[in-house]
Amino acid sequence: MNIDSILKFFVPKDHSFFPLFESAAKNLVKASELLVELMASSENLEHLRINKEIKIIEHIGDEITDKTYEQLNKSFITPFDREDIHELTTHIDDVVDSINGISRRISLYKPKKIIPVYKEMAEMIHVGANELEVAIHCLKDPLGNKVKLMMACDKVKDIENKADEIFFLGVSELFEKEEDPKELLKSNKILEILERCIDEEEDVTDTLRAILIKMA
Repeated sequence: MNIDSILKFFVPKDHSFFPLFESAAKNLVKASELLVELMASSENLEHLRINKEIKIIEHIGDEITDKTYEQLNKSFITPFDREDIHELTTHIDDVVDSINGISRRISLYKPKKIIPVYKEMAEMIHVGANELEVAIHCLKDPLGNKVKLMMACDKVKDIENKADEIFFLGVSELFEKEEDPKELLKSNKILEILERCIDEEEDVTDTLRAILIKMA
């Protein structure tokens, strides 16, 4: 056992990270709520309005990420591995960035219609964000909340598996029915980012699982 491992038993851990994790999770949920709202409208002016709101949330997420990195740099003993804290923070930020990317493309591309698969995948991102908020709240006592934390992670995994099927079906239907090449390119790109966003939510759960394994 090295000296760092020994010190962790005797030196109080820095718990200032937990409020930052929870703030990042709540910020993600807000972004996902706005994404659902975005997909419920077919009006470009409404898309522009919502995109501005999502951009503000994305900036807030960047500030939370920066504060977490700063805290990581000045903390001697962390609640769990420094690499996992960095990874968890980065993955949450990636999801918010992708939501911003989706809304930005909807606003700029001005698709002729919001196809049903957009709405379905946006709802899945929102459900996944809520599960991530539950899981991240459990980090205050990960071993005591192990069952609840793992259940939330498993739900996100199920969402990701279902989203893969919906994505490929959506792309297939798009190439079969869309005759306008420009609309085809727009829709395909938006679908790709929606699918990537759900993959990034699963990346968050991979880090949470790694934290549990190391603490067991």
